[in-house]
Amino acid sequence: MKYCFGVDIGGTTVKMGLLTESGEIVEKWEITTDTSDEGKAILPDVASSISRKMEERQLSKDEIIGIGAGVPAPVTSEGVVNGSANLGWNYKEVKRELEELTGMKAEIGNDANVAALGEMWKGGGAGEKNMIMVTLGTGVGGGVIIDGKILVGQNGAGGEIGHLCVNYEETDKCGCGNKGCLEQYASATGIVRLAKKKLGQDLRPTALKKEDVTAKDVFDAVKAGDEVAKEIAVEFGTYLGHALANLAAVTDPAVFVIGGGVSKAGEVLIPYIQEPYLERAFFANRKVRFTLATLGNDAGICGAAKLMIDKA
Repeated sequence: MKYCFGVDIGGTTVKMGLLTESGEIVEKWEITTDTSDEGKAILPDVASSISRKMEERQLSKDEIIGIGAGVPAPVTSEGVVNGSANLGWNYKEVKRELEELTGMKAEIGNDANVAALGEMWKGGGAGEKNMIMVTLGTGVGGGVIIDGKILVGQNGAGGEIGHLCVNYEETDKCGCGNKGCLEQYASATGIVRLAKKKLGQDLRPTALKKEDVTAKDVFDAVKAGDEVAKEIAVEFGTYLGHALANLAAVTDPAVFVIGGGVSKAGEVLIPYIQEPYLERAFFANRKVRFTLATLGNDAGICGAAKLMIDKA
């Protein structure tokens, strides 16, 4: 049997997994991400952890297909990162360095793209080859899969869904420096922003408290029938649904997979996104399916392994 390592490098922890080539997770574990000194120790730490795991399981390099890794940054098709604020990296030839450190083949991708590949392989998008994953967390990430392959783009920035402009009248800046990005309305922090604005203007009784409202609070209140919360959810869903209709006109997906922390609200999210999507979707894109991500934190390691397996 052949194996592959899947590595999901985050700003706090590196999630790692040993998988079979059919996608079964044999074992998973985490190590701390050492971002000190411009993140110089990150890849050596990953290589050391892989080496220890191979010793524990008495695996030889002949039994390993290679190492797939997802990183929180745009990644070129050559496995180069031109900067990752979360990791402290500037220009870094991640693929080359990891191959030199381990003596094994490596493939590198953006973490959101890689998570999308994982969901296509073993999660919410299983059975499809054309898919868009949207991750609703602190920001809005995404991955576009066309004919089973990640859309990388010239600079590794394909699938940056969160920075589609959805409001040309916005005066506040997004973290990227632009104004009116989807991330400002559909992320967990964006939902809080919408909620605080609404609660500052609406005097109707509601379970929501402006001072410490969270995205979870909003959707818990939606489930309880709170009218103010429902209107916040409609605004969130309208921005996201219309943005996805625009994306569908370009990529024609079979399924949208909704992941990230906000997706933990569950199925209640889907109608709020799907209805405005259908208002704006091109007729040929109207039969797209909406579903929730199912792999959770395993999406990254599964997708990273799949990236390497496909290349091999």
